[in-house]
Amino acid sequence: MYYQHNLGPFWLIGAIIVIIPFWRICQRVGYNPWLSLLMALPLVNLIFLYVLAFADWPSQKGTVVPGRT
Repeated sequence: MYYQHNLGPFWLIGAIIVIIPFWRICQRVGYNPWLSLLMALPLVNLIFLYVLAFADWPSQKGTVVPGRT
């Protein structure tokens, strides 16, 4: 017997809850906000999170960051 899960609306709500904050983060750090849609893709979201955390942000180019040489 086949059981159909009706979790589509919950997946969509969860994706929206995650995408909206990352949209704002991408805007503030100088990346294209459309990159926040990557957060809806499994495994790609983890890669994007690490890239966002450890990359040089375009909005801070030319500023002095304490502790970096």
